[in-house]
Amino acid sequence: MFEAVLAKVGLSPNEAKIFEALLNMEKASVSTLAVKAKVHRRNVYDSISRLVEKGLVTEVIIEGEKFYRVMDPKQLLVLLKDKEDAVNQLMPEMERRFQKVETKEYAHVYKGVAGFRNYLQDILKIPDGTECFYINAKLGWFDPRLKHVLPRFQKISKQKKLVHYHLFSHDVKDNPEILKFLREMGAVYKFLPKEHAAPSAIDIVGDRIFTFNLKVKKLDEDLTQFVIISKRIADSHKTWFKMIWDLLPGGKFPRRK
Repeated sequence: MFEAVLAKVGLSPNEAKIFEALLNMEKASVSTLAVKAKVHRRNVYDSISRLVEKGLVTEVIIEGEKFYRVMDPKQLLVLLKDKEDAVNQLMPEMERRFQKVETKEYAHVYKGVAGFRNYLQDILKIPDGTECFYINAKLGWFDPRLKHVLPRFQKISKQKKLVHYHLFSHDVKDNPEILKFLREMGAVYKFLPKEHAAPSAIDIVGDRIFTFNLKVKKLDEDLTQFVIISKRIADSHKTWFKMIWDLLPGGKFPRRK
């Protein structure tokens, strides 16, 4: 029941099985644990030793026989905090090295609906609180083939507090579904003028620029998305996005504090 979560804390499969088994017992010997946890006896010794070192299990001697008891499960939170502290201690040096290495610029292509799913995953991989920019957006996310993907995307986007700025195509201006979608996404948006309608969209997310053609709420079977990975080019596109935003009615681009 808890094995998958315990693995994320850093317990091995055998450690997780033994820890969970001990949660249901006041105490247990190695032979009992081997049966209850379904772990080979010789593997129990190694695993129980590591659990003792991690402060998750303690050993007790009763009438000359060794038994093991589980400690308060809150000790798992202490382990997590120790790992977090260790990473935070190294973070300044890792950031220094990361900033020192120049990011390589390259490009690739995403194809079809599967490629569009990759594009959505790229958005969810960016840091929390990142601003995302969409030019001539046409709600391609509402393609029926993405109906099982969109709710998860919306949920994670909200959790990560991503900020979505849309310059929508005039084609979707009077679509009532868009208003509901925008409220759920917490999007900030304007509409491009009808006289400047175009089939292509440009999305700028993190250090990536996506360019592709699409129809309103519809992805082509042979959809091709050209993806450029370049912080310098992405930053330039963000500047142009804000310029277009400022030129449209409805106020200046919102500056975040």
